[in-house]
Amino acid sequence: MSHARIAATPAALDWIAKLTAQHGPLMFHQSGGCCDGSAPMCFPLGEFKVGAADVWLGDVGEVPFYMSVAQFEYWQHTHLTLDVVEGRGASFSLEIPEGVRFIIRSRLFTEEETKKLSPIRTGISEEHG
Repeated sequence: MSHARIAATPAALDWIAKLTAQHGPLMFHQSGGCCDGSAPMCFPLGEFKVGAADVWLGDVGEVPFYMSVAQFEYWQHTHLTLDVVEGRGASFSLEIPEGVRFIIRSRLFTEEETKKLSPIRTGISEEHG
């Protein structure tokens, strides 16, 4: 059995459900920019074009989560948890007008988890293409 690279808190899953009800299918992308550019951003599915410079880390809820390859180089040894906090971010992410923002919490994988990591894929996966 493989170990997931990405998870979500119950609060994040609640916001994903609310945003899905408002906007339809969603996707997340996290780039390697500075400040809010490195925050997870939520978009309508397909609005942000992913390609060979991105990796699919898995799904949060039923929403695909992508990260730029450059950012993944730094974070490949960490388990990521999508969370949500009150406050307004400075991005184009769908939750921003709601007075909340998605954030990432991280911790290093244990040695045992590292042996069981789910594989990553670059670009758009067949199931989310």
